[in-house]
Amino acid sequence: MTASAETASPQTTNASARFGTFGGVFTPNVLTILGLILFLRAGWVVGQAGMVGALLIVAIANAISFLTGLSLSAIATSMNVRAGGKYYLISRTLGREIGGAIGVPLYLSQAISVAFYIIGFTESLEGIAFFDRIDPRLLATGIALFFAAIAFIGADFAIKIQYFILAALMLALLSFFAGGWGSIRAPTLVANYGEGMSFWSVFAVFFPAVTGIAVGASMSGDLKDPGRSIHKGTLLSVMFTAAVYFLSVVWLSLHGSADELKSNTLIMRDIAIFPPMILIGVWAATLSSALGSIVAAPRTLQAMALDGIVPRVLGSKLGSRTEPRVGVLVTALIAFAIIWAGDLNVVAPIITMFFLNTYGMTNLVAGIEKLVGNPSFRPRAKIHPGFSLLGAAGCYGAMFVINPVATIIAILVSYGIYFYLERRSTIRTWGDVRSGIWFAMARQALLNLERSVVDAKNWRPNILVFTGQPHNRAPLVEVANLLTRGYGIVSFYQLLVGDIDKLAERRLRAVARRQIRTFIQEQNMSAFAEADIVENFYAGAVTVSQAHGVGGLEPNTVLMGWSDTEGGRTLSLRLLSTLYELGKSVLFLHHDEERGFGNQKVIDVWWRGRSGNGDLMLLLSHIIAQNPTWDGASIRLLQILPREEGREQTEAHLHALLDRVRVEAEPVVVVPPQDEPFPETVKTWSRQTDLTLLGMNRPEAEDRAGYGNQLNGWLSAVGTVLLIHSGQTEDLLAPND
Repeated sequence: MTASAETASPQTTNASARFGTFGGVFTPNVLTILGLILFLRAGWVVGQAGMVGALLIVAIANAISFLTGLSLSAIATSMNVRAGGKYYLISRTLGREIGGAIGVPLYLSQAISVAFYIIGFTESLEGIAFFDRIDPRLLATGIALFFAAIAFIGADFAIKIQYFILAALMLALLSFFAGGWGSIRAPTLVANYGEGMSFWSVFAVFFPAVTGIAVGASMSGDLKDPGRSIHKGTLLSVMFTAAVYFLSVVWLSLHGSADELKSNTLIMRDIAIFPPMILIGVWAATLSSALGSIVAAPRTLQAMALDGIVPRVLGSKLGSRTEPRVGVLVTALIAFAIIWAGDLNVVAPIITMFFLNTYGMTNLVAGIEKLVGNPSFRPRAKIHPGFSLLGAAGCYGAMFVINPVATIIAILVSYGIYFYLERRSTIRTWGDVRSGIWFAMARQALLNLERSVVDAKNWRPNILVFTGQPHNRAPLVEVANLLTRGYGIVSFYQLLVGDIDKLAERRLRAVARRQIRTFIQEQNMSAFAEADIVENFYAGAVTVSQAHGVGGLEPNTVLMGWSDTEGGRTLSLRLLSTLYELGKSVLFLHHDEERGFGNQKVIDVWWRGRSGNGDLMLLLSHIIAQNPTWDGASIRLLQILPREEGREQTEAHLHALLDRVRVEAEPVVVVPPQDEPFPETVKTWSRQTDLTLLGMNRPEAEDRAGYGNQLNGWLSAVGTVLLIHSGQTEDLLAPND
């Protein structure tokens, strides 16, 4: 992210910034992580994997969570964090499109989680007399309405309620660890997997327990010091809950056989010194997770609305100074729909995948930012990029271990959202890590090119086109595009003859460059734009041809139009001689305005032997014929013989040549009428072709005017011609041995 990406006032000046580390990050995280899996599945995990295996599962899961927390800390302490939590962090580093691709599924996961936790709560009430008479869906809807009302009123009230829930949760854990001291037995150390179970399938059941670290980060817009609070609150919550899980695994292994642990989901209640507290703990865990989600989800939605990812009305506060009330209403509606849809078994794995995808992307962002050496990425929480990349590998590995099908669905949904947002061409107003990635890759590639030995077999057209404003030189633009699309590089250049010391002309240069770039974008072309102020065209063209480019990407070819004036032709031929001495190939386009490129079906290459311009002409004609607009075009390789003698040998030679260089072309030996000049022969054949490629000589200084006039005399009677003079001395069409 660039240093100037966020220029608004610090978060601490925001009216909504009212929570500290404990209330805003630590408490929501702890209440979400210490959930149903702790109270209802931890014993089952120990029964399946044994104490040793269960400790290893907890260690791996919490290591991934801790590494993600480190990456989250690095990102959060490297920028001015605002509302939106992980969506904000990812969008400001990888760009809005990727941020939206992660943020939309993340929001849906948070919204669906509200229903998921509430349904879990209602299921825990089964068997209790009073609640048996109430439809579970009505009860779940009532709880969702109550929580929505709390979130609508304000997060302050929700945070205060969470303190009471945290107290109940801690009392439940205290009751669990205080009980069972008189019934300690030999620990269940080894695994006793049931049918179809394995270490990784048990890991898949446990891992969702540690994916609750996003809740605190989602409160970023309401934190007094987001960077510091997210950093400390996230890491402390991970370490605290990891200690709880480690101790729980050991204590459970000392109080039941493998079969007891697997079959009794409420074994923690049997161990506790005050059993009802465990049921209270289950309720506290589920309700706190639901409350945390219904507070966090609207803030993710609000951040996306403010960025234009979703309709802006979804970010409305409806008169509140701090609360995203429209987001609360939308989240509640989603929760109601899920509650009444019934079974969550299909949805639950995909929810987990979306969360893990977000965590994996968080790790990737932190690792990539550090690896590409982005100068503006200066986090106060410094971590080695290897830890972040290891965390990313752990997240994506866990996704496939838990549910490969759900993983694929989650990835397809994210990619679908990304491509949709990219097609919308959402404009970014901040820097992101992608520019850093491209810069690092380009830098390394250029250094490698600089050190490598240039081989003719790897020749690619890198064309400098003196177009002026390209919208005025459409044929030149089209030829440049034909010669480089998918194969090389093209740069459109405008030389402005004037005085660089004049402010008005410097401004004109900026306008010219901007106009060329606009043209390139409108034409959906892959090209570069440049404009310079020069004393005169000749000196400017020579200087630019030498100075343009970097490393191994200097232009090897110059393309310009053929002038209709005597002075223009003389200047062009003077440039030809100079550029040839500089090792550049030179192309002059003579375009017949009436005929244009005809039917784009026939390309003629006039061959004068293996030396000179032949290789370049054949290669360029082959590139043109590969272009979709010239698809199916035939190439004719023409060579003139003064008489019939030797026709067969010449044809055989042309066939062998084309076979060797692997260019599909029709060899044609032309025997003109006796004493017919070469230009007249070309005129005759040009009536049957759409584009003629013709090698030209490099005239001496005293011959330039006469040579140019002679060329112009017969070019006026020919169709579109590309005059070629090669500065490439290597064999461009050498076999790829």
